[in-house]
Amino acid sequence: MKSINNFLTEEEAFRQLTLSQIVTKDYHAASVFEKYNMDFCCKGNRPLSEACSEKGLSLEKILSELQVENPVSNENENRFNEWELDFLTDYIINNHHKYVRNAIPVITAHAEKVASVHGKNHPETIEINKIFSVVYKDLIHHMMKEESIIFPYVKYLIKVKNNESKLEKPFFGTVQNPINMMEAEHTSAGDSLFQIRKFTDNYSIPADACTTYSAYYKELKEFEEDLHKHVHLENNILFPKVIELERVIFSL
Repeated sequence: MKSINNFLTEEEAFRQLTLSQIVTKDYHAASVFEKYNMDFCCKGNRPLSEACSEKGLSLEKILSELQVENPVSNENENRFNEWELDFLTDYIINNHHKYVRNAIPVITAHAEKVASVHGKNHPETIEINKIFSVVYKDLIHHMMKEESIIFPYVKYLIKVKNNESKLEKPFFGTVQNPINMMEAEHTSAGDSLFQIRKFTDNYSIPADACTTYSAYYKELKEFEEDLHKHVHLENNILFPKVIELERVIFSL
């Protein structure tokens, strides 16, 4: 697979790649986009040049940062787009869904404690607690729908493709229907976490923060970054490929 350094030689073409296309080619670009709060998952269909202009960032500066090699890179992170779809769904469940389910009780406990202790001096912590309580409940239901509808359908399509199962029309008509719902829910969750980012001033830890307060903001930041990767794998890789696989199978 080409690295960013390789395809940057065609600079003009690269400038017109969307954020999602860039991250799909090389996931290491995500760290640069996270640094400048550039949404590469839910709203990643904007060209790099447009996204930089929108944020008031120098395109040349971002291009330069994208060219820097990551010395501790994991080559597997660049292979998401090459994985079989059933393997990718298992990866999402075992890594991102598991992470969300494990992180929620920890962050919830810290959210309630910090809002209770620091809410008077930092009223934003009360609002953050309210937002996160909605987000995590929505995400739990969201993941259940993925695991009970879309992901099993992915594996079913693969079996049909391999002549291991009989072709039947799904009850939801076409996979585009549940995918539309999942993508809308992704956007809603992303918007809510962006609100949290704004309330925390990009997760800036206040001078009077206790240990729990500091850990809490770090957890929220990690949670948002994990969601961005999670949504990227689905919106930009899994979902388009499932739609195409379904189209091919039902046109045979």
